Amino acid sequence: MLDNKILINLYCLSLGKTFEVYLPINEKVGNITKILNTTLFDSIDASKNYMFLNADTGNVYKNNELIRQTDIKNGSKIILI
Repeated sequence: MLDNKILINLYCLSLGKTFEVYLPINEKVGNITKILNTTLFDSIDASKNYMFLNADTGNVYKNNELIRQTDIKNGSKIILI
């Protein structure tokens, strides 16, 4: 059932909180950041564009990359900036 999803640790700098989030592997990074932006920051400022940064490798992910095309795996520590 969860073969098409991965579980990451998402750290949100602007909120100072960490979340465990399942990400679909066949979704673009840009679509996921847009959904998270709307969900987490609706009351703050949904007009800002956020991106994923891998806390372990320092990789910044392009919005047009699919999650499965990146090095994001189960347990990855991702910073939403």
